[in-house]
Amino acid sequence: MPGVSAPAPVIKLVRRSTEPAAAQVLRSTAAAVIAFAVAQFVLPAPHPAPLTAPLTALLVVQVTLYATLTTGIRRVNAVVVGVLIASGFSSLVGLSWWSLGLTIFTSLLIGRLVRVNEFVVEVAISAMLVLGVSQVANTAWERVLETLIGAGVGLLFNLLFAPPVWVQSAGVSISGLGERMGDMFRALGDEVGGNHPVPQAAARLHEARRLDHDIVEVDASLRQAEESLMLNPRVRHGLLYRVVLRTGLDTLEICAVVLRVLTRTVTDLAKARTDESLFPEDVAVCLRELFGHMSDAIEGFAVMITTPIAASGEEAEERLADALERSRATRDHVANLLLEDVQEHPRQWQLHGALLAEVDRILDELDIDKRTERLAEELDRRSAEVHERHPRLRAAARRLRGATGTAEPAAEG
Repeated sequence: MPGVSAPAPVIKLVRRSTEPAAAQVLRSTAAAVIAFAVAQFVLPAPHPAPLTAPLTALLVVQVTLYATLTTGIRRVNAVVVGVLIASGFSSLVGLSWWSLGLTIFTSLLIGRLVRVNEFVVEVAISAMLVLGVSQVANTAWERVLETLIGAGVGLLFNLLFAPPVWVQSAGVSISGLGERMGDMFRALGDEVGGNHPVPQAAARLHEARRLDHDIVEVDASLRQAEESLMLNPRVRHGLLYRVVLRTGLDTLEICAVVLRVLTRTVTDLAKARTDESLFPEDVAVCLRELFGHMSDAIEGFAVMITTPIAASGEEAEERLADALERSRATRDHVANLLLEDVQEHPRQWQLHGALLAEVDRILDELDIDKRTERLAEELDRRSAEVHERHPRLRAAARRLRGATGTAEPAAEG
């Protein structure tokens, strides 16, 4: 609701409620069950329950297809190494507290040597699981086979049933950030009239500083969305969506930094004018109007970058353009009033200039022409990077498009 500050926990709740967590749970469960059934069919009887296969499938089936393909090999290596270590220890010693500790120590040490990177712990986990269910050395290769079956099922599952796209949850996160920043501008507008207590100004400054934490969480949600778009056959314009969201969040982050500086300027003014009004009444009225327009602008920007490229996207752009135009006009009027006020009362004139400079920086970051130019530059840069990294893949894609007569976006995925 406009004018009401939305706390960070509310933004988190909205984001989490829109995440396709249920789909991921079903996908992981199905992959594990299929891996277990395939392992039972392939391995000769009698054979203990092939629990390593569903374990590996769970580890391999990631939230995104890109993560599956890029981390699947390291995960498989981690599980295989853990299985071999446990099988070797089971032939030498029984399961006891000291043998378990030695197994974990050896697994963590060897895991670093074989360079499984962030999956070192999974070497020890796999070793403990296998050591607990099997203590005979002749089952080692069967456990390795189970691991390969689970890995194969997990990879094929993600290739045949593409993971969900997390763009909507990232969009909700970005929109929530824009709304909170807009609420802060409205609150600033409500507080510039009359005497402004220093504790109230300081509280607004601390609230602006807390935006850094919100941006970190939004960035994590966006990284997940970016990965879900990469190599995903369900998405045709993956690169475009990624660049639009990433550059948009970068702009909001810059605006959040400037907003924090702006609240610091207001706090310094409040400290210098404890016994008088923060601004003359006519200046306060115009500042309230200016901050209201800036609130509309930053919320309109968040809507624009999270809206698909369609008629609704054009409406969001028109809303942003109108808010920016009104903001600039009101800013010029405020500048004239502040100039007159400084000539009569020159105290803290530098803070007036700082306030106007911070407003200008935010309006400049939200400028539509500047954003269009930055988007074009970023798309060209990323397309060039993909072409340099994968020249043969790009050449094959061009030949395929020529054969089918379809035109796909450059450097997609």
